[in-house]
Amino acid sequence: MVAKVVVPDHLDPNSSLSKNRSVFFDYDDFSVKKEFSSIVENHAKYASANSKLAVKVEGNADERGGREYNLALGQKRAEAVVRAMKIYGAKDAQLEAVSYGSEKPKAPGHDETSWAQNRRADILYQSK
Repeated sequence: MVAKVVVPDHLDPNSSLSKNRSVFFDYDDFSVKKEFSSIVENHAKYASANSKLAVKVEGNADERGGREYNLALGQKRAEAVVRAMKIYGAKDAQLEAVSYGSEKPKAPGHDETSWAQNRRADILYQSK
């Protein structure tokens, strides 16, 4: 008999949790839009149920704006997602907000389609 390997949702590339890790933002804004509430809620409840996991929320900005401005905006976006996750039950000790500004673009282009992909906060997991 072959033992079935159980892969936690945060490590399973086919899980809904892994496929939906990004919260996207409007230009020059750091408000979590209602359309992303379910993503934030799912991650918060998962984190709450898995207290040995640490959650890093990485804030990002598009290439417009100066380096300092984009780092600050990315930090505000990450912190907005962290605050929302706390509302849904994630523990403060599990959560960390960091900013990469415009240094880690998801899309390489220089147009609105690419910029929209780069204005985001990504939710990542690590073992404590």
